[in-house]
Amino acid sequence: MSIELYQNTYIQNNFADRIGGSNYGKDTAIYKFEKIKRAKAQAKKDFPEVELIDLGVGEPDEMADAGIVAKLAEEAAKPENRGYADNGIAEFKEAAAYYLKEVFGVEGIDPENEVLHSIGSKPALAMLPSCFINPGDVTIMTVPGYPVMGTHTKYLGGEVYNVELKKENNFLPDLNTIPEEIAKRAKLFYLNYPNNPTGASATAEFFTEVVAWAKKHDVVIVHDAPYAALTYDGLKPLSFLSVPGAKDVGVELHSLSKSYNMTGWRIGFIAGNPLVVKAFGDVKDNNDSGQFIAIQKAAAFGLYNPQITEKIAAKYSRRHEMLVAVLNELGFKAEKPKGSFFLYVEAPKGIKGGSRFESGEDFSQFLIREKLISSVPWDDAGHFVRFSVTFIANGEEDEKRVINEIKNRLSDVEFEF
Repeated sequence: MSIELYQNTYIQNNFADRIGGSNYGKDTAIYKFEKIKRAKAQAKKDFPEVELIDLGVGEPDEMADAGIVAKLAEEAAKPENRGYADNGIAEFKEAAAYYLKEVFGVEGIDPENEVLHSIGSKPALAMLPSCFINPGDVTIMTVPGYPVMGTHTKYLGGEVYNVELKKENNFLPDLNTIPEEIAKRAKLFYLNYPNNPTGASATAEFFTEVVAWAKKHDVVIVHDAPYAALTYDGLKPLSFLSVPGAKDVGVELHSLSKSYNMTGWRIGFIAGNPLVVKAFGDVKDNNDSGQFIAIQKAAAFGLYNPQITEKIAAKYSRRHEMLVAVLNELGFKAEKPKGSFFLYVEAPKGIKGGSRFESGEDFSQFLIREKLISSVPWDDAGHFVRFSVTFIANGEEDEKRVINEIKNRLSDVEFEF
């Protein structure tokens, strides 16, 4: 039966206000990612013989390392791993503490009290507001950015204050722009570096400022770090927890999705302040029964072998260099990021003698419909598009072919900036 048959029943009137109340499901607005999905489908229909180059996808293009897969198969066959994992196994927590020390130089993490696994970072971001937010409390978020923690803050009756990430500030939030009244009511501050979508990296100096700001205003810092180990050109991976005092004010979330090509495995961890970790564990215990133990053990294998990530990072670095070079030839002002697999560029104002682009979304739709190149627009703080170097390509020669195809498709127009 169709949804419409139930929209005039009591079911419709029983929805919570947080998701739209009695108007739930009646909103006719089409959201950004749905527009992209529809445009991609239409482009494939209109040009079935042309390859759609997807630079919009936000997940790795390859499978997990063979050693990790083999470890999963080995552990999945053991009957002792079949049961509930609840808040995780010691073996995974110990591997996470090792990983933080080996890759990021974070000393003194107690795996028993300062680490817990999560079924990916997204559920952790969804649960953390339940530890802190009462009606009227504030979560500070950065925009553009990943909205999950802000969404759940609103679900709980809290408020979200957005700080723009601007090019002139290297896409770092300007802490001095946060009003005193907001800082007084804030409980949580969400940060994400290397950043999605901007690709920007933080510095130890910036994190030091964040720690001081958090202590001054009694705010808990949540640093979302799924791309933290994917760094390039000699930049050492940086953890918020490596900064003195960071553990006094917050936690860091890590995920194996991006750094180990394990998106569908749903495994990550929270580390840092033991009281925050404990509170997260209590809320988590009422949300899930833990990730499959065999997956935790396979993930621990990965954490003990960070060279797996180094190989993945080398591929993304190579692809970034090629894509940046081509875009700059076409008139863009693209800069290779020092981390993440995202390249964030300002959208052109239009095409010489042709179409005008009033937003990043206008340009992104042009790329999909006219050039069969998919990207993600961001218009929260300026007009930008995000390209991802996780496009499908089988080896270096195929990467070059894809990049050359992008160049060829965009060379028949002259962009205006």
